[in-house]
Amino acid sequence: MCPIPTPHINAREGDFARTVLMPGDPLRAKFIAETFLENAVLVNNVRGVQGYTGEYHGKRVSVMASGMGMPSIGIYSYELFNYYGVENIIRIGSAGMLNQKLKVRDIVVGLSAYTNSNFGRQFGFDGNVAPCCSYELLKAAMDAGEKLGQLPVPGALYSSDTFYDESAPLGKLQKLGVLAVEMEAAALYLNAARAGKNALCLCTISDNPFTGEELSAEERQNTFTKMMEIALEIA
Repeated sequence: MCPIPTPHINAREGDFARTVLMPGDPLRAKFIAETFLENAVLVNNVRGVQGYTGEYHGKRVSVMASGMGMPSIGIYSYELFNYYGVENIIRIGSAGMLNQKLKVRDIVVGLSAYTNSNFGRQFGFDGNVAPCCSYELLKAAMDAGEKLGQLPVPGALYSSDTFYDESAPLGKLQKLGVLAVEMEAAALYLNAARAGKNALCLCTISDNPFTGEELSAEERQNTFTKMMEIALEIA
């Protein structure tokens, strides 16, 4: 029997739409609900991780924060996929650029996610994995970006378990063509694969770890609207 409500989500069965947009920041989830959704209803607020369901251009859509890191998005995406009947989760996050041809505010989309995490070992495979996104969602995002005038850049992301990493892997990953570093996509993609569901990670470039250029926390919270619109278009 499905444990609804869960220890982390107090929504009722049916409260979430088929597609959930998932920023890391609860305040970004609130901003999306208040800015883009009609008739938005708060369906979860356990630990301040706010989840809303409303309508966007007549489509029922949900948005809920994931918190930071793979353990956190691993919990929320697992429960949404396996207990609440969610079919698609679209992460809408921020990322640091590795590819120096990118610019701050460019949008990248993760074809796959390299990682230093052991998250995938739970599934019984002892080798290295670089889980992939849903092609259906990827194609839809590329089409929506073209329509909205900001085409995402597709490629590999690096999902790091460590924000302050003394092993300094970013230069090595840059040489392998990885576009950007973030902290959630690999766990989301693995949970989607195991559940037979769909996932996509869209990220707006918020900083350049090599030069120190960066956007403020408020800018990351409130100004990544083009990425939000792409995700809402394909929800």
